[in-house]
Amino acid sequence: MTLLSELLHRVESLGVEELAELKQVVSAATAERRFIPNDGPQTDGYFSLADEMYFGGEAGGGKTSVIAGLAYEEHQRSLILRRINKDAKKIARDELIDNLLGGDSSNWNGTDLVYRDGKRTIDFGGCEYEEDRERYKGDPHDLIAFDEIGDFLESQYEFIIGWNRSIDPNQRCRVVCTGNPPTTAEGLWVIKYWGAWLDPTHPNPAKSGELRWYVRGENDEWLEVDGKGPHEINGEMVEARSRTFIRSRLSDNPYLAADGRYKRFLDSLPKELRDAYRDGKYDMSLKDHPFQMIPTAWVQAAQERWTPEIPDIPMTAISGDCAGGGTDANVIAPRYGEYFAQFVTIPGELTPSGVSIAGQIIANRRDSAVAVVDAGGGYGNTAIAALKANGIEVYAYKGSEGTSARTADGSIGFNNVRTAAYWKLREALDPEQPGGSLIQLPPSQRLLGDLTAVRFEERGGRIAAESKEKMVKRIGRSPDYGDAVVMAWWKGRTQANVAGGWQGYSRQSKVHLGRGANALSAKKARRGA
Repeated sequence: MTLLSELLHRVESLGVEELAELKQVVSAATAERRFIPNDGPQTDGYFSLADEMYFGGEAGGGKTSVIAGLAYEEHQRSLILRRINKDAKKIARDELIDNLLGGDSSNWNGTDLVYRDGKRTIDFGGCEYEEDRERYKGDPHDLIAFDEIGDFLESQYEFIIGWNRSIDPNQRCRVVCTGNPPTTAEGLWVIKYWGAWLDPTHPNPAKSGELRWYVRGENDEWLEVDGKGPHEINGEMVEARSRTFIRSRLSDNPYLAADGRYKRFLDSLPKELRDAYRDGKYDMSLKDHPFQMIPTAWVQAAQERWTPEIPDIPMTAISGDCAGGGTDANVIAPRYGEYFAQFVTIPGELTPSGVSIAGQIIANRRDSAVAVVDAGGGYGNTAIAALKANGIEVYAYKGSEGTSARTADGSIGFNNVRTAAYWKLREALDPEQPGGSLIQLPPSQRLLGDLTAVRFEERGGRIAAESKEKMVKRIGRSPDYGDAVVMAWWKGRTQANVAGGWQGYSRQSKVHLGRGANALSAKKARRGA
C-alpha cells in the first residue's frame, strides 16, 4: 500500500466529528495560501526536486497555473517568460491577478510587467528575437519559468538560466518549463534536451518525474552521470544539475475536464494539432511551415529507412562543414550512394587550421570519394588547398554562387548554389518519385531540425532559399548537420548516375590517407550527432 493510499484509507475510516476536525485543521493550515496544486501531476510538478523541470504534455493540464503558484508561494524573485511579450502579460493577468489574487492588481505594474508586494517580486517578459535574451543578463531570479518552452530557442534557454540564483542561502532555486509538444522544427531541441523522457529512441528511458543528472562534457556536450557529484570533467570537479519531465493530462485538471467542453474543442483540431495538444505526442506533432523547403515527413521517413550497416558500395562523397578553431564543431558527412553514414564531428578547438580540417577529411575518406568542402570562409579555402596538394579530388562548395541548375522537370531555376543543393535533396527525398526515395539519413533530432528549418520563396522567376544569416538568427544556431548532408548530396555518384545501379562496384579496402594526414589523429573525432 502506498503512503497516499494509506492516508486515504485512514481518512475514509474517520467518524463525522473527527472528519470535521480534520477539515478545520487543513483549512487553517492552508488559509494563507493562494495556490494549492491539484492531486496528481500538478502536485508532482509543484514539489519536484529537479533543478530543471519540464511539465508538459496535453493542453489543459494546469501547467501555467503551477508556474504562477510557485512564483507566488515559494519564491522571492521570479521571472516568467513567454516568447512574445503580450503573451507574458496575459499570463500575469489571467493566472496571477485574476486566478490567484481574485482581481487585485494593486501591486501590479502593467508598464514594466512586474508584480511587487514587499515579500516577492515576479517579473514577466518576452524573448521574441534571439538577441532579446541579453535583456535578462545579470538579473538573478530564484525561479525562472518558460511557458511554452518549445517556442523558445535552445540558445535563449541556456543563456537565461545562467542567472538562476539567489543571495539567500535558504531560498531554493529552480527552472520550470511548461508546454505542449513542439509543432515546428525550431522546437525540436526540447525533445533532445529531455531525451530520456521524450525521445523514443533513447537507450535508457526515464519515467515521468524521475530525476536524471547532467554535466557538460569536455566537448560541450551533455553527459548523463550518477547523482549530483562532484564529477571530474576535463580535469575539473563539477556538480551535476538534475532534470525531469512530468506529463500533464487534461483529465487531471477538474476545472477544465468536468463538463467536457474543452476536450470537445481539442477533438476538433487538425490532426497534427490533436497529436500535440490533445494527445501530448512528442513524436507525431510537427506541422510544416507553408514555405518549408523539405517536408518533415520526408526526412523522418529517410531516417526510419536508415540502418547502422554501411552498404557494400563505394563511398561516393564526403563533405566538410568547417567551423575553424572556434567553439562550434566541424561536421563531416560520409555518403555511400543514397546512404549517409553517421556524422563525424570534431570540436573546433582541435582544428586550429584548415590543414588540420583537411587531415580529418582525408582520414575518414574511402574509395576515392570526392571531397565537398564549404568554401565560404578562410578555413574552408585552406582545407581545399591542402586536399588538392594531397592529390584529393575536391569540390569547393560556394553556396552564394549562381548556378544553371533547374528543378527536375526543368521548369524553374534557382537564385544560387545553396538553394539548388537543398532543392535537389528535397527532390531525392520525395516519396512520390518513380520507385520512391532511396535516401537513408542517420537518426538525429539536430539533423531533422536543420533540414526542416529552411524556408523558400519565389523571387524573380526563381526559387530562393531563405538566407543562411536570416535562418541562423531565426533558429539560434548554424545548420551545420543539414549543410553537411546537402553538400555531400550535391556532388559525387548517386544511383541515378550509375548505369545499371551499383552492380559491378565494390568498396575498396585501401584507405586513402594522403600526405600529412596524420596532422590530427582521427581518434579524436566523435561519431554521431
